[in-house]
Amino acid sequence: MPILRLKKFFSKRKDPFYYQIKSLLKFSPKSLEYYKRAFIHRSLNRRDINGIAINYERLEFLGDSILSSIISSYLFKNIPDGSEGYLTQMRSKIVSRNHLNELGSELNLINFVQSNIANENYGDNIHGNLFEALIGAIFLDKGYPYCKKFIFQNVIIPHVDLEKLKNKIISYKSLFIEWCQKNKKEYEYYTFEDNGNESIKHFAVKLSIDNKVIAKARETSKKKAEEKASKRAFFMFQEDILKDKRN
Repeated sequence: MPILRLKKFFSKRKDPFYYQIKSLLKFSPKSLEYYKRAFIHRSLNRRDINGIAINYERLEFLGDSILSSIISSYLFKNIPDGSEGYLTQMRSKIVSRNHLNELGSELNLINFVQSNIANENYGDNIHGNLFEALIGAIFLDKGYPYCKKFIFQNVIIPHVDLEKLKNKIISYKSLFIEWCQKNKKEYEYYTFEDNGNESIKHFAVKLSIDNKVIAKARETSKKKAEEKASKRAFFMFQEDILKDKRN
């Protein structure tokens, strides 16, 4: 091994991050720089000599595309009779933001983040964003085969059951609205700020059908509050909604 490569090899091994990321990946990384960038938050406002931002967002974009392609390939091979629409729907369930957040949280990726803000101020999507950025880093460092192996070990094998996935609901709000529209029911989400005595902003929502309130919810964002109210409404009309869905 040339002297320069030997120096880089031993220098890399002196970095504590090398062993942390190796333990997470279950393989030896070649270039630590890709992985370090995968955990740099934009709040640090780092830039290279050309003024280009150094953070995980570009890697997140790359990782999202690679994850989608590997999941698409898996579904194509394992659901030979699936239509384009059905395969797209199944892929959406696997790579939904909620699921990616769960995967990133499961791997404790937030422990690697470098930023200028407190953990509680990141928002839930930080976990999924980091997961996608990590996949982007793996691709640049080791190539497609390693990405595929990582995704099979951390996503497909432990979490993808095609039979169960068929009935998984990824958006109660979308399902509820679809049912209302199909059955010509008037619905309304009335959402407003409801902070109470808490320092963190909260939103409350009242969901009504034909001018009658059927569900209420309260959460830290409008989207979460409306989804929670929709889920409660779904269970009120579950039999009718699922019957329509099957038809």
